Amino acid sequence: MPDPHEPASPVDDVLVVGAGLAGLACARRLVAAGKKVAVFEASDAVGGRVRTDHVEDFLLDRGFQVYNPAYPDAAEALDHARLELKPFEPGALVRHGGQFHRLSDPWRRPTKAFATAFSGAATLQDKLLVARLRAKLRRDPSLDAIAGEEVTTLDALRRWGFSDTIIERFFRPFLGGVFLENELATSSRMFEYVFRLFGEGEVSLPRYGMQQIPEQLAGELPEGVVRLNAPVESLTTEGDTHDGGVMVGGVRHQARLVVLATDGPAADHLLGETGGEWRSTACVYFATAEAPIDEPILLLAGDGPDAGPINSLCVPSLVSRAYAPNDHALVSVSVVGDPAVSEDGLVESILHQAREWFGQPVATWRLLRVYRVRHALPDQRPPHYRTIEKSTRARQRVFVCGDRFDTASINGAIRSGNRTAEAVLRELAT
Repeated sequence: MPDPHEPASPVDDVLVVGAGLAGLACARRLVAAGKKVAVFEASDAVGGRVRTDHVEDFLLDRGFQVYNPAYPDAAEALDHARLELKPFEPGALVRHGGQFHRLSDPWRRPTKAFATAFSGAATLQDKLLVARLRAKLRRDPSLDAIAGEEVTTLDALRRWGFSDTIIERFFRPFLGGVFLENELATSSRMFEYVFRLFGEGEVSLPRYGMQQIPEQLAGELPEGVVRLNAPVESLTTEGDTHDGGVMVGGVRHQARLVVLATDGPAADHLLGETGGEWRSTACVYFATAEAPIDEPILLLAGDGPDAGPINSLCVPSLVSRAYAPNDHALVSVSVVGDPAVSEDGLVESILHQAREWFGQPVATWRLLRVYRVRHALPDQRPPHYRTIEKSTRARQRVFVCGDRFDTASINGAIRSGNRTAEAVLRELAT
């Protein structure tokens, strides 16, 4: 039996626990600086929460996710041309009162501005306020542009003057899908960040699924750096005179420093701590011979959660044809939270609501898979931004990174990984 106090592998500079976006970004920066790095990943592939499954020739992202090419840190780390990004139609179709109302971006789709002007999802004053807010955030990307202080998103929208109509019919379902909560309790600073970047970049999907993003990051690492199916059982840092280490399969791996880049619950377990709250979501995929819509646009439920579980719906195969076989369409339905019903009950209630939207053709939809993502996003209610860019050190020789220490987004994960790598490099230089 291996002696847990003896290293079973050559001493590395840094051990990274977790091959999600933050861990891969951190490892990438450390390797570029000439450091010897090993990345341990518990699952069978890189990506963490950004994964794509191949099911019957369909591509199913594990939870509805999108990529925004305006993300600055992600754009620096990724080759967008290799991702072959496929954009959604700007704006949304909001379901309210038995019909869909279009809210388009008049700057990108001026030909649809007339339909937006008469949309029942917002008042004329609301549309003017959207334009003013977009212009203000483009001029001044600093935080607190709306409220002058960090408040909830709901309070910020009301202070800016938006009506209950647009808040309930557009912002609540749209931001509910982004923040994974319907109360709009997320920090106003996160809202401003998201709203500004959505105005600058075209929300997109990589041609072959969201997992292209972590795979591209991992592809820049030397062979053998990432070790899959290697769950870390414990940290083995002991006293100030020893190097860091982790236990994997009963064997100790040693390094000068350890970076925990797992999700919050896993990191808390290894540190023996109690973490914060998390947001949940459910994503349900259906196969159908004919798409229920004819454009790559997001559909929002504007009648509130009492009307049914659907928060948003889209057809990813209309965004990227690779998401489904040529003779089928892929329908993605997103639900906020983790509904306290069985999988069969959730699917039945989704189909019932979808029939109200699209009629009898919904009877031909075939269930592909239900994903329940219980730790999808960290809670970001005020004062969330006190944690932004806080110290990345968890304890002696142990650092942490992840989107819970930044804006909860793809960009936030990559930025946190980069920031932690810089802190690690400073530590290694001492």
